[in-house]
Amino acid sequence: MSNSRVLFLTLFLSLALTTFAEIHNYEFKVLEQAANRLCKNHRIVNVNGQFPGPTLDVRDGDTVAVKVTNACKFNVTIHWHGVRNLRNPWADGPEMVTQCPIQTGGTYTYRITIQGQEGTLWWHAHSKWLRATVYGALIIRPKAGSSYPFPTPKVEFPVILGEWWDRRVISVLRQALFSGAAPNISDAITINGQPGDLFRCSTQGTTKLTVNQGDTVLLRVINAALNQQLFFSVANHKLTVVATDAVYTKQFTTNVIMLGPGQTTDVLLTADQQPGRYYMAARAYATAQNAPFDNTTGTAILQYKSATSQPILPQLPFYNDTNTVTVFSNQIKSPGEVSVPKKVDDSLFFAVGLGFFNCTPGPRCQGPNNTRFAASMNNVSFILPKKTSILQAYAQNIPNIYTTDFPPVPPVQFDYTGNVPRGLWQPVKGTKLTKLKFGSNVQIILQDTSIFSTEDHPVHIHGYNFYIVGQGFGNFNPSRDTPNFNLVDPPKRNTIDVPVGGWAAIRFVADNPGIWFMHCHIDTHLVWGFATAFLVENGVGELETLLPPPFDLPQC
Repeated sequence: MSNSRVLFLTLFLSLALTTFAEIHNYEFKVLEQAANRLCKNHRIVNVNGQFPGPTLDVRDGDTVAVKVTNACKFNVTIHWHGVRNLRNPWADGPEMVTQCPIQTGGTYTYRITIQGQEGTLWWHAHSKWLRATVYGALIIRPKAGSSYPFPTPKVEFPVILGEWWDRRVISVLRQALFSGAAPNISDAITINGQPGDLFRCSTQGTTKLTVNQGDTVLLRVINAALNQQLFFSVANHKLTVVATDAVYTKQFTTNVIMLGPGQTTDVLLTADQQPGRYYMAARAYATAQNAPFDNTTGTAILQYKSATSQPILPQLPFYNDTNTVTVFSNQIKSPGEVSVPKKVDDSLFFAVGLGFFNCTPGPRCQGPNNTRFAASMNNVSFILPKKTSILQAYAQNIPNIYTTDFPPVPPVQFDYTGNVPRGLWQPVKGTKLTKLKFGSNVQIILQDTSIFSTEDHPVHIHGYNFYIVGQGFGNFNPSRDTPNFNLVDPPKRNTIDVPVGGWAAIRFVADNPGIWFMHCHIDTHLVWGFATAFLVENGVGELETLLPPPFDLPQC
C-alpha cells in the first residue's frame, strides 16, 4: 500500500518502545533497575529504563519491527495486546503458546503489521507476572489522509492504570504458587506508574496533564493492572466514550467508566469547568465474595493552565457496584449496523471460574480447607508445555505437546451459579485445544461459576476481535436468551468482562490461521489454569495460510 510505513525498533529489557515514521533501527533493552515508588527503592523489570514503557505510535497499515534484547535475569516475551497479527502468531508473544521465551542475553524481533485497526491498544510482557511493570501504550492512528470519526482533539493523553507491589512481584507469585493460597494483593493502584497524591510520599511524582480552558482532550485509558477491574473518573467532567479496544463505538456520555484488565477505552473530555485542578482517579471494582482486594485510590491531576487550587476528587462508585457496571456496559454498541455472523458453525459453551486441587504431600496447602487454588475452563486447568511452544509443535509436527480434545461443553452440566457439588470443585490438568476450520462462524457462551465465588472475569482472545451479542446474569438459557441477542449493532472487542454470576455470548469468524491463546486477564487466574487455545487450520491459498517461523525465533 502506498501510504504504509515500515518502522524498525529495538528493545532491550528494561522494555521500552518508540515508533518512527520511516525506516529506522533502534536499540532498546529490557532491564532490571531500581525504581523509587511508595517511598522505597525496588528493583523492577522495565523497558529502556522507563516505567511505564515507551508509547508505540503508529498508523493503520504500518509494519513495525521491534527488536527485544533481554538484559534481565528473567525469561521474557512481549504481547501486542489486541493486534490481530494476521497469519503471524509468531509475533503474538504468549510464553510457551506461540514462542519459547527470550532468555537472558537473547534477542528476538517481533514483526508486526497493523491492518484495518485504529485506536488504543497496548503491549505487555506475557511471561509469569512480569507485565506488572513491563507495559506501555500502543496508539494506532488513522491512515494518512483519514481522520477520527469525531472532531480532532486539541490534546491526546494515554492514561495507563496499573497496580504496584511493595516487593518484587515474582516473589509474590512464587510464594502463592508454593503455598497454593491466593497471592498478596497489591499495595497501590497507579496512573502512569504513580499512585498519586493520596500517598504522601508520592505527591511530587503525581502524573499531571495541563490544559487550557475550552480544550477538547482525548484520554486513551488502558487497564494494565495485573489482577483488578477498575473504575475511572475525572472530577466535575463528563466523559464521552468514543472507542473501546481500538474499535469505534456509538458515542455516549458518562461520569465513570469501568475497565477490566486488558481493556482500553477512549473518552473525550471538554475542559469546560472553572479553571482549577481536578483529580483523575481509579479505584477497584471487586466482585469475588470475601476476597481481599486493593482498596486504594490512584490519582493523577487534570490542571487548567496557571491553576494552583487544591485538586477535587471525583465520586467513584462503591467497590461492588455491579449496577453501575451493567448500565455502562449496556451502552457500548457499534456506531451502526455491523456484519455479525448469523449462521453458527461451531457452538461452544465454556463454564469458567475457580476450583481447588487436593493437597499433595509436602508443605501444608494454604488454600481453603487445606487445598490449592485452581482455575479452569470446562473443568480443564490449562498447563503450559515445557519442552517447546504449542505453535512450534503444531508447525513442526512435534508430538505429545498438546491435544485437540478440549470439551466443547462442560463434561457435566450443573447449576453453574448455584450451589455446586463438591465433586465438581476439582478440575483436571491438560494442554487441550479446540480445532477450528478456517472461515467457520464461531459462537462461545462464557458462563461464570460459583465455585468459591462468582466473579467478574475479563476474558481475552489473542489474534481476534469478537462481537458481544448478549450478556446476562444467572445461568444462560438458550431458549430464553438467544432470541434477545443483539445481531444489529453489538460492540466489537478483544476482551470481554463476563458479568459476575452471569454469562456472555460472543461471535467471530475464524479467519486468522495459527495457534491463538484464550485466557482470563486476571493473571492470578491465568497461572492457576484459566486458559485454553484455538488451533485455526489453514484455509485455501497463501492469504489464508500460516506464515513460516522467523529465522530468529527463540528456542527453549
